[in-house]
Amino acid sequence: MRKEKLEELARYQEDYRIVRNEEVDSFSLHPFLTTTAGRYFLANGKMLVREKLLKQGRNGDAVIIVPVTLDKEVVMVVEPRVHTKEGVGIGFPAGYIEKEETPIMAARRELQEETGYQAQEFTLIGGCYQDEGCSSAYNSIVLAKGCLKVSEQMLDKDEFIHYFICRVDEAYEMLNNGLIKGANSQLALEKAKQYLKV
Repeated sequence: MRKEKLEELARYQEDYRIVRNEEVDSFSLHPFLTTTAGRYFLANGKMLVREKLLKQGRNGDAVIIVPVTLDKEVVMVVEPRVHTKEGVGIGFPAGYIEKEETPIMAARRELQEETGYQAQEFTLIGGCYQDEGCSSAYNSIVLAKGCLKVSEQMLDKDEFIHYFICRVDEAYEMLNNGLIKGANSQLALEKAKQYLKV
């Protein structure tokens, strides 16, 4: 990977390094996650009791976007991921699909909010469940081609994101070197391989 890109990435990772944490009751601060429990009766006569994770009272369907610029580079993001060993994640822009949105609509909105880029073409290229054991949330993977910077980022008050532009081969190098650790971004990059020139 180019030296200047490694240095830029290191600056972004350092910016979001965790320097201290305190255990608090997260539900009293932000009622984002809730659980429900249900009994599930199987055709073989057996019964399972399982908890289900909800995000803001909904399933939490999301979209992961693989943005490709007019110069055939990819737009990635660096953001705090406080529950990981590293505390910082490198991946693709992503976000929840709002009520009444399709995955393509959510991809268009999230791409501009997180990076300030718009794309000329959006293609749904795959998807997966986030965690089949405790959630019905489905992640759609969208390829966004012909991306062009049109605005500044429009982040929520508790959202911190650096966007990062690199060549496609550098994205695969980051994947192969273990820098992209999130399963969603790993899968998105693999799904995009057939559409990208590596």
